Amino acid sequence: MSVHHLTSKHRKTLFVATQGVKEYRATIPEYVNEHDLVLDIGCEWGTTTVLLAERAREVVGIDIGEEPLQRARERHPHLRFECLDAWDMDAVLKLGRPFTKVYMDISGLSGYNSLLDLISILNMYEACLRPEIIVVKSSALKSFAGRCRAWKMTPKQG
Repeated sequence: MSVHHLTSKHRKTLFVATQGVKEYRATIPEYVNEHDLVLDIGCEWGTTTVLLAERAREVVGIDIGEEPLQRARERHPHLRFECLDAWDMDAVLKLGRPFTKVYMDISGLSGYNSLLDLISILNMYEACLRPEIIVVKSSALKSFAGRCRAWKMTPKQG
């Protein structure tokens, strides 16, 4: 278990749901700083990875497609890109980095029919990596979360 896991054992991950690439990338100045190690899931050609790298200490971009990753490596040879399936947590853990932030743009999990799968992968990343924040691009999740409110019991009610 890494030091990151030990120091953040009781911290809760903040989930930030965004809609569209513009909103997704607009979160970077708000949430990413020079101390962060960022995992960029679904990086494709590395456009968001570059924006993250401008603010973070380190960024690793992962994608399941080797062809877009090859283009990303050619365009941005100073950045690290790995061909990994986001569901393969063993491979993600083998990256050996204590990621503090996770950016997730997985197109296949953006519709309403995929909300349970998306929540599952978010929970998996929270449990295994314990990042401070996971920013996810999903209009379905943003819409759903926007209609939710956590109920808090008052001492009178309890």
